[in-house]
Amino acid sequence: MRTVLAEDGALLREGLAALLGRFGFEVVAAVGDAEALVAAVEQHEPELVVTDIRMPPGFSDEGLRATVRLRRTRPELRVVVLSQFVETSYAADLLDSGDGTGVGYLLKDRVGDVREFVAVLHRVAAGETVVDPEVVRKLVKRSTPLAALSNREREVLGLVAEGYSNAGIAEHLVVSEAAVNKHVGNIFTKLGFTPGEDRNRRVLATLTYLRDGSASTR
Repeated sequence: MRTVLAEDGALLREGLAALLGRFGFEVVAAVGDAEALVAAVEQHEPELVVTDIRMPPGFSDEGLRATVRLRRTRPELRVVVLSQFVETSYAADLLDSGDGTGVGYLLKDRVGDVREFVAVLHRVAAGETVVDPEVVRKLVKRSTPLAALSNREREVLGLVAEGYSNAGIAEHLVVSEAAVNKHVGNIFTKLGFTPGEDRNRRVLATLTYLRDGSASTR
Protein backbone atom coordinates (compact mmCIF):
# COMPACT_ATOMS: atom_id res chain seq x y z
CA MET A 1 0.00 0.00 0.00
CA ARG A 2 1.41 3.38 -1.08
CA THR A 3 1.88 5.46 2.08
CA VAL A 4 2.86 9.04 2.95
CA LEU A 5 4.32 9.51 6.43
CA ALA A 6 4.34 12.89 8.21
CA GLU A 7 6.25 13.34 11.49
CA ASP A 8 8.38 16.33 12.51
CA GLY A 9 10.78 14.30 14.67
CA ALA A 10 13.50 13.04 12.34
CA LEU A 11 14.41 9.96 14.39
CA LEU A 12 10.79 8.86 14.84
CA ARG A 13 10.04 9.58 11.19
CA GLU A 14 12.91 7.40 10.00
CA GLY A 15 12.00 4.68 12.49
CA LEU A 16 8.36 4.64 11.39
CA ALA A 17 9.35 4.60 7.72
CA ALA A 18 11.58 1.58 8.32
CA LEU A 19 8.85 -0.15 10.33
CA LEU A 20 6.20 0.41 7.69
CA GLY A 21 8.51 -0.82 4.96
CA ARG A 22 9.24 -3.97 6.93
CA PHE A 23 5.53 -4.80 7.02
CA GLY A 24 4.87 -4.26 3.34
CA PHE A 25 3.81 -0.60 3.24
CA GLU A 26 5.47 1.34 0.42
CA VAL A 27 6.51 4.68 1.94
CA VAL A 28 6.57 6.97 -1.09
CA ALA A 29 7.33 10.10 0.98
CA ALA A 30 8.34 10.88 4.57
CA VAL A 31 7.95 14.57 5.44
CA GLY A 32 8.27 16.84 8.47
CA ASP A 33 5.44 19.39 8.27
CA ALA A 34 1.80 19.75 7.24
CA GLU A 35 2.38 21.68 4.01
CA ALA A 36 4.87 19.08 2.86
CA LEU A 37 2.27 16.42 3.70
CA VAL A 38 -0.32 18.04 1.45
CA ALA A 39 2.23 18.46 -1.35
CA ALA A 40 3.37 14.82 -1.03
CA VAL A 41 -0.19 13.51 -1.23
CA GLU A 42 -0.90 15.62 -4.30
CA GLN A 43 2.32 14.42 -5.96
CA HIS A 44 2.27 10.72 -5.06
CA GLU A 45 -1.49 10.02 -4.69
CA PRO A 46 -1.05 7.49 -1.86
CA GLU A 47 -3.70 5.18 -0.48
CA LEU A 48 -2.73 5.77 3.17
CA VAL A 49 -1.46 8.70 5.25
CA VAL A 50 0.13 8.28 8.67
CA THR A 51 0.65 11.62 10.38
CA ASP A 52 1.33 13.31 13.69
CA ILE A 53 -1.37 15.78 14.76
CA ARG A 54 0.95 18.50 16.08
CA MET A 55 3.52 19.67 13.55
CA PRO A 56 5.38 22.85 12.51
CA PRO A 57 5.02 25.73 12.46
CA GLY A 58 2.52 26.05 15.30
CA PHE A 59 2.66 22.58 16.85
CA SER A 60 -1.09 22.64 17.50
CA ASP A 61 -3.28 20.71 15.06
CA GLU A 62 -1.58 21.29 11.70
CA GLY A 63 -1.36 17.60 10.84
CA LEU A 64 -5.02 17.03 11.62
CA ARG A 65 -6.17 20.03 9.62
CA ALA A 66 -4.08 18.88 6.67
CA THR A 67 -5.71 15.43 6.67
CA VAL A 68 -9.22 16.89 6.97
CA ARG A 69 -8.42 19.20 4.06
CA LEU A 70 -7.10 16.29 1.99
CA ARG A 71 -10.15 14.12 2.66
CA ARG A 72 -12.48 16.85 1.38
CA THR A 73 -11.17 16.17 -2.13
CA ARG A 74 -10.03 12.58 -1.52
CA PRO A 75 -12.69 10.99 0.71
CA GLU A 76 -11.32 7.55 -0.13
CA LEU A 77 -7.90 8.42 1.35
CA ARG A 78 -7.16 6.29 4.42
CA VAL A 79 -5.71 8.25 7.33
CA VAL A 80 -4.17 7.33 10.68
CA VAL A 81 -3.28 10.24 12.96
CA LEU A 82 -0.99 9.96 15.98
CA SER A 83 -1.19 12.09 19.12
CA GLN A 84 0.96 12.42 22.22
CA PHE A 85 -2.09 13.22 24.36
CA VAL A 86 -5.82 12.40 24.41
CA GLU A 87 -7.63 15.10 22.43
CA THR A 88 -11.25 14.00 22.04
CA SER A 89 -12.22 16.97 19.87
CA TYR A 90 -9.49 16.03 17.39
CA ALA A 91 -10.94 12.53 17.10
CA ALA A 92 -14.37 13.96 16.37
CA ASP A 93 -12.99 16.33 13.71
CA LEU A 94 -11.18 13.47 12.02
CA LEU A 95 -14.29 11.27 11.98
CA ASP A 96 -16.26 14.13 10.47
CA SER A 97 -13.93 14.12 7.46
CA GLY A 98 -14.86 12.21 4.33
CA ASP A 99 -17.56 9.67 5.11
CA GLY A 100 -16.10 8.83 8.53
CA THR A 101 -14.65 5.50 7.40
CA GLY A 102 -11.04 4.49 6.80
CA VAL A 103 -9.65 6.61 9.62
CA GLY A 104 -7.70 5.89 12.78
CA TYR A 105 -6.82 7.97 15.84
CA LEU A 106 -4.05 6.53 18.02
CA LEU A 107 -1.91 7.66 20.90
CA LYS A 108 1.80 7.49 20.08
CA ASP A 109 2.26 4.96 22.87
CA ARG A 110 0.48 2.42 20.64
CA VAL A 111 3.33 2.61 18.14
CA GLY A 112 5.49 0.83 20.71
CA ASP A 113 3.30 -2.24 20.33
CA VAL A 114 4.32 -3.05 16.77
CA ARG A 115 1.80 -5.84 16.20
CA GLU A 116 -1.10 -3.72 17.44
CA PHE A 117 0.01 -0.69 15.43
CA VAL A 118 0.38 -2.65 12.19
CA ALA A 119 -2.96 -4.38 12.80
CA VAL A 120 -4.64 -0.96 13.11
CA LEU A 121 -3.04 0.22 9.88
CA HIS A 122 -4.40 -2.82 8.06
CA ARG A 123 -7.87 -2.33 9.53
CA VAL A 124 -7.95 1.33 8.51
CA ALA A 125 -6.63 0.43 5.06
CA ALA A 126 -9.58 -1.98 4.77
CA GLY A 127 -11.99 0.90 5.48
CA GLU A 128 -12.55 0.43 9.21
CA THR A 129 -12.69 3.23 11.77
CA VAL A 130 -10.40 2.74 14.77
CA VAL A 131 -10.26 5.01 17.82
CA ASP A 132 -7.71 4.57 20.59
CA PRO A 133 -9.26 2.85 23.64
CA GLU A 134 -7.91 5.59 25.92
CA VAL A 135 -9.85 8.21 23.95
CA VAL A 136 -12.99 6.10 24.19
CA ARG A 137 -12.58 5.70 27.97
CA LYS A 138 -12.43 9.49 28.34
CA LEU A 139 -15.91 9.75 26.85
CA VAL A 140 -17.79 7.17 28.91
CA LYS A 141 -20.99 8.46 30.56
CA ARG A 142 -20.45 12.10 29.60
CA SER A 143 -23.10 13.04 27.07
CA THR A 144 -26.83 13.76 27.10
CA PRO A 145 -27.87 11.78 23.97
CA LEU A 146 -26.21 8.74 25.49
CA ALA A 147 -28.05 9.10 28.79
CA ALA A 148 -30.85 6.83 27.54
CA LEU A 149 -28.42 3.95 27.11
CA SER A 150 -27.96 1.31 29.78
CA ASN A 151 -24.51 0.73 31.27
CA ARG A 152 -24.08 -2.36 29.09
CA GLU A 153 -25.18 -0.46 25.98
CA ARG A 154 -22.63 2.28 26.73
CA GLU A 155 -20.00 -0.40 27.11
CA VAL A 156 -20.97 -1.96 23.79
CA LEU A 157 -21.02 1.47 22.08
CA GLY A 158 -17.55 2.17 23.44
CA LEU A 159 -16.30 -1.00 21.78
CA VAL A 160 -18.09 -0.08 18.55
CA ALA A 161 -16.22 3.24 18.69
CA GLU A 162 -12.94 1.34 19.08
CA GLY A 163 -13.71 -0.48 15.83
CA TYR A 164 -14.78 -3.89 17.16
CA SER A 165 -17.17 -5.98 15.08
CA ASN A 166 -20.19 -7.55 16.81
CA ALA A 167 -18.32 -10.85 16.94
CA GLY A 168 -15.31 -9.11 18.45
CA ILE A 169 -17.49 -7.40 21.06
CA ALA A 170 -19.06 -10.74 21.98
CA GLU A 171 -15.63 -12.28 22.47
CA HIS A 172 -14.40 -9.27 24.46
CA LEU A 173 -17.42 -9.24 26.80
CA VAL A 174 -17.73 -13.05 26.90
CA VAL A 175 -21.38 -13.01 25.79
CA SER A 176 -23.20 -14.43 22.79
CA GLU A 177 -23.11 -12.61 19.48
CA ALA A 178 -26.93 -12.65 19.51
CA ALA A 179 -26.85 -10.63 22.75
CA VAL A 180 -24.47 -8.12 21.19
CA ASN A 181 -26.67 -7.84 18.08
CA LYS A 182 -29.61 -6.99 20.35
CA HIS A 183 -27.61 -4.36 22.26
CA VAL A 184 -26.38 -2.76 19.04
CA GLY A 185 -29.92 -2.68 17.65
CA ASN A 186 -31.15 -1.02 20.85
CA ILE A 187 -28.35 1.55 20.65
CA PHE A 188 -29.28 2.48 17.08
CA THR A 189 -32.94 2.79 18.03
CA LYS A 190 -32.29 4.92 21.13
CA LEU A 191 -29.95 7.22 19.19
CA GLY A 192 -32.59 7.63 16.49
CA PHE A 193 -30.83 5.91 13.59
CA THR A 194 -33.35 4.35 11.24
CA PRO A 195 -32.65 0.96 9.64
CA GLY A 196 -30.24 1.18 6.76
CA GLU A 197 -26.76 0.15 5.76
CA ASP A 198 -25.27 -1.14 9.02
CA ARG A 199 -21.80 0.31 8.56
CA ASN A 200 -23.21 3.83 8.17
CA ARG A 201 -25.15 3.49 11.42
CA ARG A 202 -22.01 2.28 13.21
CA VAL A 203 -20.14 5.35 11.98
CA LEU A 204 -23.00 7.64 13.04
CA ALA A 205 -23.09 6.04 16.49
CA THR A 206 -19.34 6.51 16.86
CA LEU A 207 -19.59 10.14 15.77
CA THR A 208 -22.36 10.77 18.31
CA TYR A 209 -20.24 9.19 21.02
CA LEU A 210 -17.18 11.26 20.18
CA ARG A 211 -18.91 14.57 19.45
CA ASP A 212 -20.93 14.54 22.65
CA GLY A 213 -18.02 13.42 24.77
CA SER A 214 -15.65 15.98 23.32
CA ALA A 215 -18.22 18.76 23.72
CA SER A 216 -18.60 17.93 27.40
CA THR A 217 -14.82 18.23 27.96
CA ARG A 218 -14.44 21.69 26.43
